[in-house]
Amino acid sequence: MNFFVGFLKFSPVFLMAGLMIAKFDALIAAPIATIYAAIVAYATEKFSFNDLLDSAVENVKEMQLVFFILMAAYAMAEAFMATGVGAAIINSALTLGLNGKTVAVTGLIVTGILSVATGTSWGTFAASAPIFLWLNHIVGGDLMLTTAAVAGGACFGDNIGLISDTTVVSSGIHKVEVIHRIRHQGVWSVSCLLLAAIVIFIVGAGMGLPDVVGNAGDAINQIPEEVWSNLNAERPSAVTLLNQVQDGVPFYMVIPLILVIGVAIKGLPTLACLGIGIISSLILGLFAGTVTSITGDDGFLKLMMTGFADAGSWVIVMMMWVGAFGGIMAKMNAFAPLSNFISRNITKVRQLMFANGLLSIAGNAALSDEMAQIVTIGPIMKNLTDENVEASEEDMYKLRLRNATFNDALGVFGSQLIPWHVYMSFYVGIATAVYPLAKFSAIDIIKYNFMAMIAVSSILILTLTGLDRFVPLFGIPSEPDVKIKKQSEKGSKEEFTSTNKAAAGK
Repeated sequence: MNFFVGFLKFSPVFLMAGLMIAKFDALIAAPIATIYAAIVAYATEKFSFNDLLDSAVENVKEMQLVFFILMAAYAMAEAFMATGVGAAIINSALTLGLNGKTVAVTGLIVTGILSVATGTSWGTFAASAPIFLWLNHIVGGDLMLTTAAVAGGACFGDNIGLISDTTVVSSGIHKVEVIHRIRHQGVWSVSCLLLAAIVIFIVGAGMGLPDVVGNAGDAINQIPEEVWSNLNAERPSAVTLLNQVQDGVPFYMVIPLILVIGVAIKGLPTLACLGIGIISSLILGLFAGTVTSITGDDGFLKLMMTGFADAGSWVIVMMMWVGAFGGIMAKMNAFAPLSNFISRNITKVRQLMFANGLLSIAGNAALSDEMAQIVTIGPIMKNLTDENVEASEEDMYKLRLRNATFNDALGVFGSQLIPWHVYMSFYVGIATAVYPLAKFSAIDIIKYNFMAMIAVSSILILTLTGLDRFVPLFGIPSEPDVKIKKQSEKGSKEEFTSTNKAAAGK
């Protein structure tokens, strides 16, 4: 009977996963799963509607600051795409000249930088794929290697970018500052990018690719009219960026990105960093002529409104529903059986952290959406660590930093290795639309996505073995500074919590 009740409490997760795998939009899947979770909570625990509503709302309230950061992040992304910051980054790299051996490596590096500037892997891929796939066509590079490199680079900023929604949300769930997250994983993330660049170059050189040099202008000129139409319908900001790459923008338009990264390293609050990025792109855009007016339909304020609307129309609404889902699941202690199983089978903190990483990958594969994984699996990881680890507050904070990194990195990069993931469907769709001369499949892209392979494998291996201590700022505390609580201690805590809940119920 206890097994059946436990399974029933966990079943809303299976429902959410099933809906996502069945290609339901997250804005539909999350409300359905939330309503079902409320029904299960009422049936198994007899909670009243008001109790469940309070739990859902309280969980959403904890995300309020994250909502403001996301709106500002989306606004800055629009500003960087439209004022020439993104185009300046691309043109700076392309002035070096590309050939068949280097086009994939350059695609990786450029999209890595661009994704940090814009905070969006989807937007970065949509904006960069037309340039690099057609540039690859001109210089005779390997199409799938270049496509995979652009996909892997586009995810780089989504994992470490100050304005990335996944970075912000995962940090918020685990109660860590975004700036601290970036510092914690910065050296590791950049090392993964550089190692992936080396591997891609070696693979490209081994293919015997030609040394013909091409340029972005020729590549953009070869883009068919129907591709422009598709891009204009799906990603208008990508069209603006492509036009700016072709027409050229002053190189000083990279300054807003440099400013944002600089003040972030200095430790300014996230909202302040975003504000500096928005204001500096406006001022420099006025000088460069990429910003022609402040108000009006084509004005800078319209960009801000578009960013706010994009955040509010999808990611914030989805987060509110999934936050409500998490609140109800926590109210009925739905994840207790999973937490108990893991806690009974680990003896060291690193084993627990490694298990948290595996949970992130499993959740990503089950839900087929990295954001759904972050907000669903994240609270489980947090509770597992809080309830099973004995450590100082400083050391616990370091463990939370790793959990947030797990949640995000294994969500974003892990998605690149899951054929049925929505990420891969998007990438295949965009690649097919912008380069109709070839047939793309998820497997073809995955087998060359060295960036994702390196990121996923390295973070798990470094965590389990303790080798992360050799990566600056990336090490997490080990025994005896931290240790797993004894079963008797955990049992006493659970008994105390149950007693308090019972008393509160009376």
